[in-house]
Amino acid sequence: MIRNHTLQTRVVAVVLVAAIGLVAGCGTLKGLGGGGDKGILKYAMPKGQVLKYQVSQDLAQTMEFMGQKTEANMKKAYVFSAESKGLKEKDHSLRITIDSMEAGITTPQGDLSPDVSALIGKGFDMTLSQFGKELDLSGADSLQFSVGPQGTQSLKSDFQTMFPDLPGTPLKPGETWTSQDTIAVSNGGMEVRIESQRINTLAGFESVDGLKCAKITVAVTGTLKGQGSQMGAAVTLDGNIEGTDTWYFAPEKGLFVKSSSDLITKGTVTLAGTQSMTIPMTQEIKSETAIVR
Repeated sequence: MIRNHTLQTRVVAVVLVAAIGLVAGCGTLKGLGGGGDKGILKYAMPKGQVLKYQVSQDLAQTMEFMGQKTEANMKKAYVFSAESKGLKEKDHSLRITIDSMEAGITTPQGDLSPDVSALIGKGFDMTLSQFGKELDLSGADSLQFSVGPQGTQSLKSDFQTMFPDLPGTPLKPGETWTSQDTIAVSNGGMEVRIESQRINTLAGFESVDGLKCAKITVAVTGTLKGQGSQMGAAVTLDGNIEGTDTWYFAPEKGLFVKSSSDLITKGTVTLAGTQSMTIPMTQEIKSETAIVR
């Protein structure tokens, strides 16, 4: 019984840490067109320009062990700077720096405050295409912080999809298009893969913080798959994702301004080994990214 309880505690924390690595990948969604030069949106990042963004992520998780619900939560918030070093051929060369960060994990067995101090002031180089494609993230693998017994977590997955992609074709308000993504994350002893489909709609134009922005609304569906092992038991994740996202791009400035996302994953965690069980799981992920002006 003691070992079973310990295993359950371990699984709650590991699944939570593994899933939080997917928050940014789900939250910043892809695809946009309309407005801008000749009706096509492009990123404009002149040499020497420094942009700051504030990111917040919140994952609430409920798991049911033999009829008893267990709730856990993980929060992560940070501010980063993106300094333009000019063009590399047609692409933007950026230096990304973590300016500040905090994170916390809450479980029924106690709270954990991950040590993120080593990340402050640390950075890496990114190559970003004029349409928002992250082409290179040299050194991003080093952006890791400790999450206690669950090992380390990397921020690299956050930046793999930080800037929304612009398809390079014009769109009129009300037009809809579909985009798909696959993201793989290694965290907390788990290999997790998410596949998503998004129905994007150019909803119109709004003023955000004094900037005229294209507003994009997105309906999201997808699947979450994961595999790993804990204390001799094989752990498998299997879930379905639904949710919405809204984000804004300023055509005249060539700036990604902000996004907000609300996703729900419903599925199961299966343990196989000397102790086998199937555990219902629900995760609600909320995330926001906004430019700091």
